[in-house]
Amino acid sequence: MKKGLGEILRFLLVSCAVGIVHLILLNVLFFSLKGWKPPLPGFLQNIFSPAVVGEGNDNWGYVLPFLIANVVANVYGYFRNRKTTFRAENVPKYCLAIYLAVLSVLILFFSWLQGVITHALIGRGSEWLEPFAPTIAMCIANTLQLIILFPLEKFVLFRDRSKPES
Repeated sequence: MKKGLGEILRFLLVSCAVGIVHLILLNVLFFSLKGWKPPLPGFLQNIFSPAVVGEGNDNWGYVLPFLIANVVANVYGYFRNRKTTFRAENVPKYCLAIYLAVLSVLILFFSWLQGVITHALIGRGSEWLEPFAPTIAMCIANTLQLIILFPLEKFVLFRDRSKPES
């Protein structure tokens, strides 16, 4: 019980660090690339349609910041959690492949969700809310992502492999 509670607390601390990396990178990229309007490829146009993310936001300048920030922050989190939270050694290489596969789906979904939430917040017409919209969206998406990643890392990727499985 004590070990599990310690892992949860360490996971939350690492998640705070991941969140800070994500927050800084997202905001820098979001406001830097705001004017960059090249269209998305076909399959992404369907996911990030103007009806979902808002008119004029179905382009790389809007979507790329969410994607890049999410990838960089979560790959950092994987290695930090492996080392400090779960103290996992001798983790098979395929675990990183599994993590990246799951992360790809999560990032696509949560990048979409962040775009939707950001558009909804900006669409409210409150000018004071616009600078905070990407941050609020990221916090909501990251909370949901934590709920998925903790059990994945604890029970699948970084489980104790020193004991023989029965």
